[in-house]
Amino acid sequence: MATVLYASERLFFAIKIVGGLYLLWLAFQLWIADPTDDGGEALGGKSLFQLARQEFFLAAGNPKAILIFTAFLPQFVDSTGPVGYQLLFLGALFLMLEWVAKVGYAFFGKALRHWFSRPSMRRLFNRICAGLLGSAGVGLLLARR
Repeated sequence: MATVLYASERLFFAIKIVGGLYLLWLAFQLWIADPTDDGGEALGGKSLFQLARQEFFLAAGNPKAILIFTAFLPQFVDSTGPVGYQLLFLGALFLMLEWVAKVGYAFFGKALRHWFSRPSMRRLFNRICAGLLGSAGVGLLLARR
């Protein structure tokens, strides 16, 4: 896709405009979001296994993860050694670090749970995040390249 975007300035411009407008739309949706909706039904009564499976499929389809496994990790493989084992080790190390990050996010979220229990704080958080998303969208739309 990078080659196509590099070769076609119009296609790059169109994707840039759509991306900027999408960020602005997300910012608007977040700005008007109802802060009294606590999202309690977000888990939908799912078990821990179902949530873990959902997270796995979400992460497996993430372009960032695909990029890491196909472009970043191979740079650290010694081609004179057993390539498969090296990639397996590096992949397992990446997954372990990803798991540590997810657990860190979960504990951080749990620590902030009392803060987000108040609608006024959720509204403030939504407005700050909407401002950041809107700024990113405007920045993307105004960027020359």
